[in-house]
Amino acid sequence: MKASARNQFSGIVSTVVTGAVNAEVHVSLKGGETIVASITKESVETLSIKEGMAVLALVKAPQIIIVTDFGGYRLSARNQLPGTVGAVKTGAVNTEVDIELSGGEQVVATVTNDSIETLGLSKGRPVTAVFKAGAVILGVAD
Repeated sequence: MKASARNQFSGIVSTVVTGAVNAEVHVSLKGGETIVASITKESVETLSIKEGMAVLALVKAPQIIIVTDFGGYRLSARNQLPGTVGAVKTGAVNTEVDIELSGGEQVVATVTNDSIETLGLSKGRPVTAVFKAGAVILGVAD
C-alpha cells in the first residue's frame, strides 16, 4: 500500500472488542508488540475485520509522542512501545526520530527541534513511542 503515513505495521488481529459505536482492535506485530486501534463498529463490519486476519496499521509520524521518563505517571494512551533511538535527522524546524523496537519494527516520530534538546535525544537513548488508539488507521487487503 502506498500511503503518506510513515508508520506502516503489518500484523495479525488478535482481539476484536465491539461496542455500540466503536470497536477496539488489537494487532499483534511480528516482534511480539501489540498495537491497539479504536475504530468504528461500522469500519470493522465494512472491512470484515476478524481475529486471525492480516491487517496494516497506519500511524502518521506527528501523532507519535516520545517519552524518556514517565516520572511516576501513567498515561491513558493505549499504545506505549519501548525502544531505542536509532537515528535523529534534524531539519530546519522539526526533527525525524527513528525508534527501533525490540522485535525489529521501527517507529518514526516527528518532533520539534526544541524537543530533541529538551529530551536529550540521541542514538542509543531508550525511549517509549506513545500514541492513542484513535490515531491508528487499519487497512485490509482486497
